[in-house]
Amino acid sequence: MSTGISTDLLDRFAAIVGDKYALSSEADLAPHLIENRGLYHGSSPLLLKPSSVEEVSAIMKLATETGTAIVPQTGNTGLVGGQTPRAGRSDIILSLERMNKIRDVDPVANVLVADGGAILADVQKAAEAHGRLFPLSLGSEGSCRIGGNLSTNAGGTAVLAYGNMRQLCLGLEVVLPTGEIWDGLRRLKKDNTGYDLRDLFIGAEGTLGIITGAVLKLFPQPLGHQVAFAGLNSVADALGLFNLASSLCGASLTGFELMPRFGVEITTRHIDGVRDPLEAAYPWYVLIDISTSDSAETAERMMNGVLEQGFEAGLVLDAAIASSVAQQKAIWHMRESMSDAQKPEGGSIKHDVSVPVSRIPHFMAEAEEAVMAAMPGARICAFGHMGDGNIHYNISQPVGADKAAFIGRWREMNHIVHGLVLAHGGSISAEHGIGQLKRDELAAIRPPIEIELMRRIKRAFDPADIMNPGKVVSLEV
Repeated sequence: MSTGISTDLLDRFAAIVGDKYALSSEADLAPHLIENRGLYHGSSPLLLKPSSVEEVSAIMKLATETGTAIVPQTGNTGLVGGQTPRAGRSDIILSLERMNKIRDVDPVANVLVADGGAILADVQKAAEAHGRLFPLSLGSEGSCRIGGNLSTNAGGTAVLAYGNMRQLCLGLEVVLPTGEIWDGLRRLKKDNTGYDLRDLFIGAEGTLGIITGAVLKLFPQPLGHQVAFAGLNSVADALGLFNLASSLCGASLTGFELMPRFGVEITTRHIDGVRDPLEAAYPWYVLIDISTSDSAETAERMMNGVLEQGFEAGLVLDAAIASSVAQQKAIWHMRESMSDAQKPEGGSIKHDVSVPVSRIPHFMAEAEEAVMAAMPGARICAFGHMGDGNIHYNISQPVGADKAAFIGRWREMNHIVHGLVLAHGGSISAEHGIGQLKRDELAAIRPPIEIELMRRIKRAFDPADIMNPGKVVSLEV
């Protein structure tokens, strides 16, 4: 694959979508060349915005014919560089932002069919307009898109009850690197006809093909909804409260989020409209979300039962129950803004990890000890989806530290945190994916046969290595 593309070839690509949607100016390209945290800055001579599956197919056919690397991009909200073109190369960016339609909603079958470029919030609204719920919820839901959500197997705040995107998808439409179109838009919950090709593309981060359409699962809108915010003394108490809530609520427990005092402090300090629902400060907090299908009274009874028994067991020190939809949204906004609130505090080294739920208190204690020993003064902002073991173990720089020097220790801190994660039987990537950021680390920690199997799959679908090359798994051994 060459590192340069001739003007004639660029013109051939541009002709597929039309000059208006083939962008090459520095201003047009700039937002698409950098990932959300600024860790990766790529280069590209051309941004294509196709409007149909047929145009995507034509682009990929030409790419295969000419050995041109293509980087698919949807909302550009990824956090591991999976959507960012390589630096110093001539990868062409293919944006799905024009392919953003809701194709069909079937409330009887509880399915919705959407383009790969459909914005997550628009999918949620389309489902709601038909009295249904699409439960995937992310802080970036106003800009992230379904194709990217599927390509990263996005999780979000409702995984506890509804699962990741893999569990929320019934069928896919995919354009292969060759330009062939696989129409797998099946609406069936049961279909045992050979290999499940759908699951190969979900979580593949655009390395095997481009997801241009999807059949998504919908659910009935809950009739009862309660949100509470509770102050606790320890992570162990949070685990005890989670076990209690799970026993009392079962599948109605739709969210259980863990937050540290430092996270609440910086969120109330830097995010407009956010305030601490409790008068006193506590070392740890949990957000409890309960949704019921029968009535509001059931949800209220469940929440009261969880908190009353939590108080009696000494697990809960104080709590506030949202008394309106606005207050429910405000409490969730605090949790969803916690990552952004770290930016004004300086540099932040991020970890998206998961450990078995029962091991969370042990992992948190050991990680804090190891991080503070390696970097005295570091400020740990470990928060996340306690119900499924997914912790965003973020480390903010010490007060007054040099940001560049702090960020320069990213790999060192990754080694410390990820080493403990693996020791507890966990994963170094819970919901953000592998991308560029964790590709080499993945190859180092997984059994050689597992990496080789990934390479075989990649070669089978993309032998020329033109489909988002350099992400997830490298073909260069």
